[in-house]
Amino acid sequence: MISVRIFSQVLDRTIVLRLLLLELQMIYSYHPIVVVSLLVLLDLSAAFDTVDHNILLNRLKNYVGISGSALAWFKSYLSDRHQFVAVNDEVSYRSQVQYGVPQGSVLGPLLFTLYMLPLGDIIRKYGVSFHCYADDTQLYISSRPGETYQFEKLMDCVVELKNWMTSNFLLLNSEKTEVLVIGPKTSACNNLKHCLILDGCSVNSSSSVRNLGVLFDGNLSFENHISSICKTAFFHLKNISKLRPMLSMSNAETLIHAFMTSRLDYCNALLGGCSARLINKLQLVQNAAARVLTRTKKYDHISPVLSTLHWLPIKHRIDFKILLITYKALNGLAPQYLSELLSHYSPSRPLRSQNSGNLIIPRISKSTTGGRSFSYLAPKLWNNLPYNVRDADTLCQFKSRLKTHLFNLAYT
Repeated sequence: MISVRIFSQVLDRTIVLRLLLLELQMIYSYHPIVVVSLLVLLDLSAAFDTVDHNILLNRLKNYVGISGSALAWFKSYLSDRHQFVAVNDEVSYRSQVQYGVPQGSVLGPLLFTLYMLPLGDIIRKYGVSFHCYADDTQLYISSRPGETYQFEKLMDCVVELKNWMTSNFLLLNSEKTEVLVIGPKTSACNNLKHCLILDGCSVNSSSSVRNLGVLFDGNLSFENHISSICKTAFFHLKNISKLRPMLSMSNAETLIHAFMTSRLDYCNALLGGCSARLINKLQLVQNAAARVLTRTKKYDHISPVLSTLHWLPIKHRIDFKILLITYKALNGLAPQYLSELLSHYSPSRPLRSQNSGNLIIPRISKSTTGGRSFSYLAPKLWNNLPYNVRDADTLCQFKSRLKTHLFNLAYT
């Protein structure tokens, strides 16, 4: 089954990456044979700045079905725009903007997504799975290592995509396009070399690629991603520790949340089911941040400090994000494709558990890969929640009860 998802920047990146990771993990959890996936990340140069207004209006009229006063409103929004540079009291010449959509605006990413709609027709023609998130396009296809014709279809697809982009005033950056071979650690996969030929330049497969700010490696372990987070977090923590004597408690905590906690929590739902060794690396970062903030000595026990700060440990922060997405999916607050992955438990005969609100946990063949997929991990965590947490009426109430429950598990 070919999955087709098109997103704009107004959606949560975690959901986009979780969907891609889910589909790649399900390939290995339900297929006992060796399967290799080829992931291609296309890079566009100045994508928002090269949108042709006439082509965009044609898309809105013919693909989306906008007409009349609504189409006239979009035409008025795009026309007669000017740009200039102002420095102090000096103002440059006002030049007319004939191309592009404002990237920082609310409509900018949405209009660019509509501009890219025909892209899906081309990709579907080759039987390639894909996700589009504004100007980031992800193509991937899976097959056995010996079936190279599947990967040749992907290469042909990329060539046609480049031609389409050229005719629509979009520039595909061949040098920054990345390729990643994803599969189990076997000799067949290690010896597999793939490259795309774009503009005469060979795009060789990499050991890891950055996808929407997350580093993907060949076996989806996220080891490189976690190492990168730790390196960056400790760099900022070192600078914060130098300023700590001059900062109040509240100001120091604001700095730590801005430069460190935001990195620890970014797309952390992807880390569900990772090894304890990798999670412990992130926990060491959080422990070090708590010591700097509270000026706790190096060998003092850290759990009471984290409890006083009301900081959930890393493992529970990951579970919190996954369960939050699960609650949204069950209550119509998440995209439909996530809701379709969850099924309520309904026994064949009357049992006391039939009204418990449990979810069906699918069977998997490999716990190291399938056990990390959303369709398996989300029901498993959900079924372990107390009924009063799952039965929350609002999202805000659910978040409050869930954090209290996880806090008690961590420190009680």
